[in-house]
Amino acid sequence: LLAMAAQTPLPLNLRRGLTAFSSSLFINNKTRDSGAAGVGGMLGALPSPALPYLAHEVLASLPLQMMLYFNACYFPFWCLGEGMMLQLKYSLLPRYYQLLLLAAFLILTLTEGARLYLGYIGNLQEKVPELAGFLLLSFLIQLPLLLFLLTDDHIIRLPLEMAVHSLFLAFLISEVVAAFLALRVMTTQLAAQFYLQQFTRLCCPCKCQHSAAATSSALKPSEHRQT
Repeated sequence: LLAMAAQTPLPLNLRRGLTAFSSSLFINNKTRDSGAAGVGGMLGALPSPALPYLAHEVLASLPLQMMLYFNACYFPFWCLGEGMMLQLKYSLLPRYYQLLLLAAFLILTLTEGARLYLGYIGNLQEKVPELAGFLLLSFLIQLPLLLFLLTDDHIIRLPLEMAVHSLFLAFLISEVVAAFLALRVMTTQLAAQFYLQQFTRLCCPCKCQHSAAATSSALKPSEHRQT
């Protein structure tokens, strides 16, 4: 069960980078100076069975999950509407705008699937790196492209196109705000859990060693039975 819980859809190096980003964003300088590396390892990791830890509180954001669900239901209609509008005006656009709009449509479509997947995993399973990846994809890729489609005067903006883009933008901004708040709560909770474990190690080292020995001895009979 521990091995299954530790699995992640992200590569290890990317996961560490997103964890470091979350730690530097939400943990103040004093906390970072007193052990940011340890906190970074704690984010998204399971608590040690040898140490006491805070009672688990559900940190998943209900508003974020609702917006992700409705966004996933709305996205196929956005793809259909944008594809129809692009086909109607494609021959009327200059060559470079044809390439720009086609590239923007493909990038938005491909990125949105990965973004929604990371949002679901990061929020429901309370994984900080995945939620940070969702936030970065939303803010660095989806938002600029969508603003380009809404504000550029040379792409022949059609009424249906403006409507579907405006609703998509409303989803995107709401999700960025909700994901930022959820990520801050998760980071703070896991940092507090990490420092509680560090305090326990300093105050009760013998008790921690005894708990670790008891845990390892309890696991040995099950290993013999499996062999």
